[in-house]
Amino acid sequence: MSTSLALQTAGPGFLNPEWLISTFGLIGILAIVFAESGLLIGFFLPGDSLLFTAGLLVADGRYLHQPLWLVCLLVVVAAIAGDQVGYLFGKRVGPTLFRRPNSRLFKQENVTRANDFFARYGARSVVLARFVPIVRTFTPIIAGVSRMHYRTFVIYNVLGGVLWGTGVTVLGYFLGQIAFVKDNIELILIGIVVVSLVPIAIQLLRSGRAATRTGRAGVDRAEPARTRGTTTTQD
Repeated sequence: MSTSLALQTAGPGFLNPEWLISTFGLIGILAIVFAESGLLIGFFLPGDSLLFTAGLLVADGRYLHQPLWLVCLLVVVAAIAGDQVGYLFGKRVGPTLFRRPNSRLFKQENVTRANDFFARYGARSVVLARFVPIVRTFTPIIAGVSRMHYRTFVIYNVLGGVLWGTGVTVLGYFLGQIAFVKDNIELILIGIVVVSLVPIAIQLLRSGRAATRTGRAGVDRAEPARTRGTTTTQD
């Protein structure tokens, strides 16, 4: 089975890290990292798996022919810039973000989850959130909403961008030079696609359960009202 055919069976193309890299190259990687780091619409993008795959492909010499240090540098810059935009957006919209209605690309539960994460870890969340899908997108926005001191945010933003952008990419690069990984890179890439879909699947499952609970709660509240109405009529 060829790599392209195998990956087509593993998941949709727009979430396929190898397809994204082979189609859009380094520019595509940077655009996705920027969007996932601070734009509301970027929460579903495969940031971790994309960077890991980029490292693998740099080591393999496929699609990406830039040196590792340049790839890491540009990824870090894109990640930091994305968080900066997220922070400024959150500072601008403020509490109105928590009143924004749900839509296909926006769920209040994602904001709540990031807010809880930020409340728990404080300034450190800007670094820690880099390694948590979905939360990674909303945490800098929450930092802006909460009016986190800008200098503090910049420090943690730079630290998180360097650790995540360089760490995940370099990990993929060095693993890509291991004989077993290099000999089975097609299967490794398929596994990366599958793993990148897991957070989205979990999010959809949680959304479905939340909707079900909301519906059941509405039925439970309506049932006593109907019972009271029936009793009154009989009296």
